[in-house]
Amino acid sequence: MTQSKQINIAICYYPNALKSAIFGLDELFALANRVCIEQHINCKFSANIINIPSAIKQHEQSNFQIVLMPPSHVGNYYLYPDAKLIDWLNQQHKAGTVLASACAGAFILAHTDALSQRSVTTHWGLAKEFQRYFPQQVLDSNRILIDHGDILTAGGMMSWLDLGLDIVAKHASASVMRQLGKILVIDTAPREQRYYQQFVPSMTHGDHAVLDVQQQINLGYSQPLTVSQLAANVHLSERTLLRRFNQATDYSPNQYIQRLRIQKACDLLETTQHSFDHIAHLVGYQDSTACRKAFIKIIGLAPSAFRQRFTHPN
Repeated sequence: MTQSKQINIAICYYPNALKSAIFGLDELFALANRVCIEQHINCKFSANIINIPSAIKQHEQSNFQIVLMPPSHVGNYYLYPDAKLIDWLNQQHKAGTVLASACAGAFILAHTDALSQRSVTTHWGLAKEFQRYFPQQVLDSNRILIDHGDILTAGGMMSWLDLGLDIVAKHASASVMRQLGKILVIDTAPREQRYYQQFVPSMTHGDHAVLDVQQQINLGYSQPLTVSQLAANVHLSERTLLRRFNQATDYSPNQYIQRLRIQKACDLLETTQHSFDHIAHLVGYQDSTACRKAFIKIIGLAPSAFRQRFTHPN
């Protein structure tokens, strides 16, 4: 009988890492091994949970094909990881190890020398923080998964499942991955993180004129709004408002209005039975076709597909 190909994987248990992801990945790979046996596929995943940073020294010479950085939901270790961990990750990557992360784990990878400014993803709610800490790093938080071969990053807090499934498909087969999805009762079809994003703009930037404009938009998004009128209402020139608004919110006023309107459309698709044409008018669009195009561009789904995904049938 042909000897199984063994994939040695390190799951890093760093301070405040998500325990459900750490042990969930360990169990996912164990289940994948069972499916590999059932499908007569010669592949075995060997997962090792490594306590960080205490156990790094004993694994300096370990031969891992993949090192995984799971999510974190509390604390700030991922912002200021131990130098020993970063050195170890750099050594692993130079030796040919694939570095992978989910959610906040991308921050740890960004401290290494491995990314070379290639695009990565993290949780959409951490995107601004990531860009603040790593302004030169390319970030695409719309994506659930970005695979560069030697660097693999996943987006949301539960994207460790997408990460694990992708590793199984790559090293075993897509059929093993699909069967694993059936066992775990999870969706293995392609998806994007932007399906789940919510528009949550900053309101704590300290620019009172911009805050006043934001409040005007929040109250009047369903009515026609112009930058010139918004600027006049706070006694600023259009040019000054554009500069200060973008600096405070990372959006132009028109982008902000559009994002808010599309968020309101998402809310109405989830909570009402209104037609999309009616919803488009409710959120301030005179032309429902324009609203539909903006919706697909921002959310990545057609309105009907969004409603089907996020609402329960009667």
